[in-house]
Amino acid sequence: MIPVCRLEDLPKGESARVGTNPPIAVFHTDDGDLYAIDDTCSHQDASLSEGWLEGRLIECPLHAASFDLSTGLPTCLPARRPVRTHRVSVEDGLVLVHVAAEEGSAA
Repeated sequence: MIPVCRLEDLPKGESARVGTNPPIAVFHTDDGDLYAIDDTCSHQDASLSEGWLEGRLIECPLHAASFDLSTGLPTCLPARRPVRTHRVSVEDGLVLVHVAAEEGSAA
């Protein structure tokens, strides 16, 4: 479990980057859901936490590849490979990321 920040410090519609190896991006959607994915676009080396969040989709800032935050699957080209997803929980107001194994994704 990796502590990210206090929930009140991550406004809806925003993201936070966790400096793990590989880095993880945590997103707080406008509807209040929290998602975490590997922060690096699978198409090319770009930080997804710097992309554009719309609903539960994140658009890469480099070449506009888009990923579903709940599955990590790309929704359009140029990305073809998914990014790894991680489970997120909130305990006592603290956002926590439960890092998934290297292969596969968190449920």
